[in-house]
Amino acid sequence: MSADIWTIGRMLEWMQGYLAKRGDESPLVSARWLLSHATGLSNMQLYLDLKRPLSPEELDALRAGVKRRGAGEPLQYITGTASFRHIELSVREGVLIPRPETEILVSEVLSRLPSRRYNVSDADDDAEAIERTVKVVDLCTGTGCVACSLAHENPLIEVVATDVSVACVELARENVGALGLEGAVAVVECDLGQGVSEAWLGAIDAVVSNPPYVPTSVLAEVPAEVRDHEPSLALDGGPDGLDVFRRIVPWAHAALKSGGFLAVELHETTLDEAAAIARAAGFAATKVVRDLAGRSRVLIANKEES
Repeated sequence: MSADIWTIGRMLEWMQGYLAKRGDESPLVSARWLLSHATGLSNMQLYLDLKRPLSPEELDALRAGVKRRGAGEPLQYITGTASFRHIELSVREGVLIPRPETEILVSEVLSRLPSRRYNVSDADDDAEAIERTVKVVDLCTGTGCVACSLAHENPLIEVVATDVSVACVELARENVGALGLEGAVAVVECDLGQGVSEAWLGAIDAVVSNPPYVPTSVLAEVPAEVRDHEPSLALDGGPDGLDVFRRIVPWAHAALKSGGFLAVELHETTLDEAAAIARAAGFAATKVVRDLAGRSRVLIANKEES
């Protein structure tokens, strides 16, 4: 085969070397990701077809992508997509990229909410199967990853997702539409819960949030591709990482129904203080959930049943 013909295998080898020289910590992963995006092939298909020549269009996309990755841009912004639990989301600069840690937040919320029809008895003691709507508010929704996952995985859930960022609201609405969840997820541009309908207040089953939570002093330690490309508005949680959390807690306690709960993803160093803040605001009990790396990550705060 002519040396000027770029096959999948040849490009994979070259991209891996190029990205390694530019400081990519996982150059093979990045190379495979970009190749899969350009060719539409899975990782397995790439390795089964290493000798396939790349088309001019694929080469153009790869040259542009590897240049951006070599400059430190996150892969998700380059490809415009990110996988999250069981859904695929559109992503772009100006909106925080969904993280695996946030999947744990979703899992914890789903495990605590009803997901099946249940029976109630009327005055004549005749059991009737009804479908209960589960009301959830997702504050600081970003891409809409939490709201969309909850509604996608539990058909009883109805979500109001809010964000103060216009870019986030526009992108979250796009993702809601692409996933066909318009009837289950409403995205509102507002500051935290200010745009939630008064009819919902006091009737909400769960308030969930992945707010800005990185302590300002820690921001300098995050990877350069995060610090240089992702929005500081979605990262900086103030001096101790709890500035936004402190505003969420009283609103959530007032808005939740009796027996409802608040679930928030936070920085690993802040969970004990966050639990104390929640209890001081009137929450009856709190629980800290660890992520897959064993770090404290999610706070669950329960509102006492009356």
